[in-house]
Amino acid sequence: MSAAETKTEVFTITEMEEPAAEKDRSSTNKKTRIYEHYVQPCLAELFGTTLFVFVGCASVIGNVGTGVLQPALAHGLTLAILIMVLGQISGGHFNPVVSLSVYLCGGMELLLLVPYVLAQMLGGMIGAGLAKAIYPPQVYALTFGGALQPIDTELGRCTLAEVMMTLILTTVVWMGAINSKTSSPWGPFCIGLTVTANIFAGGVMSGACMNPARAFGPALAANQWNHHWIYWIGPICGALLTVSFIRLLFGDRKTRVFLK
Repeated sequence: MSAAETKTEVFTITEMEEPAAEKDRSSTNKKTRIYEHYVQPCLAELFGTTLFVFVGCASVIGNVGTGVLQPALAHGLTLAILIMVLGQISGGHFNPVVSLSVYLCGGMELLLLVPYVLAQMLGGMIGAGLAKAIYPPQVYALTFGGALQPIDTELGRCTLAEVMMTLILTTVVWMGAINSKTSSPWGPFCIGLTVTANIFAGGVMSGACMNPARAFGPALAANQWNHHWIYWIGPICGALLTVSFIRLLFGDRKTRVFLK
């Protein structure tokens, strides 16, 4: 075989291999994009909600007589830290009504909403189960595993408290972390501080849940469903009020319905 023929053969083989390599790279990049866009955010929501609910329940079960101070600080600090470390992956929602409000304000895809909520609910269950596993049964039973307990004679007021506190929380989430005109690097800290302030304000009335995943996990683990509906109706209504205010009044041009 001549040198010219050898060169021609090598060139032909290389030319045939390059499209195959490009195809493999394209397939790998597509899988990476799908993982980072859809799978990884859901895993972050699952992991973050698990840790948040675990610390929240543990702070209530192990409360050493500080009233609402210990749970308020534990919930707020944990949420701020988790948003800081996981927010760039999933947005750091860790709360079904936060995801609902973000979607309705145009901040996330519909395709991610249901997986987010399912991941958050599963995370709430795992976190509450872990809190149950680390405490002796007699200590766990004293606080119903951190399950929320509204005042039986004040159900309407407790529901209103959940509406108002969730309204404040979801407004701070959108305006402090997402809205282009008002978002700030201090957003995670502001959100955590809002949770702390709300627990100080309404913890005695309703427990200041603001989060159906935080309510559902310990309720399931402790089989404690006393007036559980409050922790769905109140937060959902609060989130819908936030959506109304953001869409009509306070959102940036991309978010507002009128006067864009």
